[in-house]
Amino acid sequence: MGDAKARILEGRRNAPPPPPQRTGPPRRRVAAARVRGVARPRLWFEILLIAVSYWTYSLIRNAVPEQKAAALRNADWVWRTEHSIGIAVEQTVNHAVNAVTWLIVAMNYYYATLHFIVTVGVLVWLYRRHPGRYAASRLVLFLTTAVALLGYYFFPLAPPRLMPGGGFVDTVLVHDTWGSMASGNLASMSNQYAAMPSMHIGWSLWCGVTIALLARATWVRVLGAVYPVLTLVVIISTANHFWLDAVGGVLCLGFAFTVARLWYGMSLSRMPRPGPAPTRPSEPSPSGA
Repeated sequence: MGDAKARILEGRRNAPPPPPQRTGPPRRRVAAARVRGVARPRLWFEILLIAVSYWTYSLIRNAVPEQKAAALRNADWVWRTEHSIGIAVEQTVNHAVNAVTWLIVAMNYYYATLHFIVTVGVLVWLYRRHPGRYAASRLVLFLTTAVALLGYYFFPLAPPRLMPGGGFVDTVLVHDTWGSMASGNLASMSNQYAAMPSMHIGWSLWCGVTIALLARATWVRVLGAVYPVLTLVVIISTANHFWLDAVGGVLCLGFAFTVARLWYGMSLSRMPRPGPAPTRPSEPSPSGA
């Protein structure tokens, strides 16, 4: 008995150590699997998704109670805050640009149209040229817009042009510019007190960052960097937003990029440019196995 027991103990001592147990796949492996699993969606589905998403966004945004009194109080607070930190130059810019008719009219049309045209254009470009990065980029845009809805609900804000006695020029009304729902006869179709955060900045900065990160041609990347800067000048010149509204748009976009980075485990620029190759059914072997 003693010899048998000794042999058993000796065998246990000489046995190789057990392989380490895996509690789960490494983080990088999980992230890579998520990226590899992202295929370019069907075009009809993507068009439907974007249309329904924007319709839902507009419905919720315009369904937020137009709390005029609270919005005007908040506008006064923002204006005083900007004065206290020395950045309240919106009125000066508004009057200076308004004095140049052709320039302010061009800015009115810029504000009314490019916000949608450029954003859709970048989505189409991503879908066609960067299918492996499309889903993550679209997620960033959708999250940015969703977070903005919280701002519209909890912090109603009148734009500078609607501040009584603020001295701002409503450039769309003065120059009778077509196409903007921010002023004039179409104003009733849009919530006039949803200025914080500025989605003109949120969306334009999304476009600019996406183009600057992914475009190959230098001149295209430069255009991507310039676009949100021009948009900032436009929203201030037309008295549709305060500087701090723009800051709110930047914060929304920053939050969305952070969530996408955590979900995919890598930055947008490090994702594979093409999508995964389509899977094909395996051909049966000659033996029929």
